Amino acid sequence: MLTAGALAVVAFFAYQASAAVDGPSPAPSHSASPSGDAADAGGEEGEEGPPPVPAESGTGKRVVYSLEQRRVWLVDLSDDGTGEVVADTFTVFPSSVSPPPGEYAVEWRTAQGNGSDGVPTEHTVGFHQDAEGVAFGFSAALDGSTPDPESDVRTGAIRQTRADGDTMWLFATAGIPVIVVP
Repeated sequence: MLTAGALAVVAFFAYQASAAVDGPSPAPSHSASPSGDAADAGGEEGEEGPPPVPAESGTGKRVVYSLEQRRVWLVDLSDDGTGEVVADTFTVFPSSVSPPPGEYAVEWRTAQGNGSDGVPTEHTVGFHQDAEGVAFGFSAALDGSTPDPESDVRTGAIRQTRADGDTMWLFATAGIPVIVVP
């Protein structure tokens, strides 16, 4: 014999199951935020969706990296050629040195190696090296670690999850513009 509370729980789960079948499609999956908050997965998305691509971030197929938002947008041309679409967006984890805002391009790609912090990485997409030799690029640590932005070691690693690293690797081929905005 079921209690009233048990019946309420069963009814609630039945309602959720029916809403999942009949309701809208779930939002795309995105990475956790640099703060690690599960509620902030994919950034400040909630019901409004991800933040828009920053203004003054170029046109055409490109990677846009916002230093303040710690977020990347992979912008592509629409299938019909009439505009642009955000292929994906996700938060990233910067290290101790950030690239200056500006327009760059993917200069090198490394399937597997070690980051400038010595951490084994995969899918490194490099786009700039400054006058002091600091190399800037997106990568995913094999162990899932993130760089320490307070470190005394000057590195330009911009880490992403391994899933986001796969997405970046497929999108950001040699020569694709990388636009860094404040």
